[in-house]
Amino acid sequence: MLNDIPTFFVYGESARPPDVGFLHVETVMARKYVHFGKVEPHRHDSMAQITFWTKGHGSYLIEDKVLEFSAPAVSFIPSGIVHGFTVAADHTDAIVISVADSALPLIAELALLPLNGPAMVRTGEAVLWRRLARIMDLIMEEYAQGSSGTENVILPQVAAALAQIARLAAASPALALSPQKLLAIQLRQQVDLHFRDNWPVGRYVEQLRTTPHLLAKACEASFGMQIKELIVERRLLEAKRLLLFTIRSVEDIAFELGMKDAAYFSRFFRARTGAPPGRWRQRQDAALGGALDRPVAGIIDPPGRTG
Repeated sequence: MLNDIPTFFVYGESARPPDVGFLHVETVMARKYVHFGKVEPHRHDSMAQITFWTKGHGSYLIEDKVLEFSAPAVSFIPSGIVHGFTVAADHTDAIVISVADSALPLIAELALLPLNGPAMVRTGEAVLWRRLARIMDLIMEEYAQGSSGTENVILPQVAAALAQIARLAAASPALALSPQKLLAIQLRQQVDLHFRDNWPVGRYVEQLRTTPHLLAKACEASFGMQIKELIVERRLLEAKRLLLFTIRSVEDIAFELGMKDAAYFSRFFRARTGAPPGRWRQRQDAALGGALDRPVAGIIDPPGRTG
């Protein structure tokens, strides 16, 4: 049952939407006294994770698959995918990178790895593992320092890490997913393509050659929301990206999102964020130190803070 699967921000913290471009890096053992080596099955609704096991061994759960591993091993888990693990807490560790869905398009073209499904790699050439280890160490160092411009450095490094995972995964069998999970992934892909087009739910049903009941059930099980909510959340995410990462006018953004006018867009945005688009942009710009007059790569969670 859906209610039996907890949803977290980062593990052990109540679920909440991550900021646009949110990125967080820490080790598994940093939360040792939260999970004591056993992370129960859970999911993240708006955040993907890379977990690079640097030492030890254990069992990693992805949906209905339990995969035994010994370091080095690495996984990529998109949002909505149930996962967990059991390890010896005193002898096993990993670097975990959590990336908000809103940041993934910024790195997807460079990543080589498909980002719409899970992957776990447990074998591969030693040289590829060494390269991945160096990249992950650089990400940890950059994140810990929190220097000016960190976001411009760290996201390309994450893309490089994903590219190395893709190379390692090329020789590994792909993880099989249930038909329901595959349908949910296909739905999200179609929403990404057509959320601007004001498609009714029935059009997605037709496009995916399924039934309204099956599609609604898949969406609820994977994302914890109805199909209409998924579409609205995707449109809201795009609005935030355009407000935060560009200097386009509110009128232009409304047109880009397929809305009939700026006033309608403003009402839509305010109802879901508590502020009209212009004011929200000003607040975000102030929080970023006036960075809105230039491209922004993302928002980085300050070192030592887990959300």
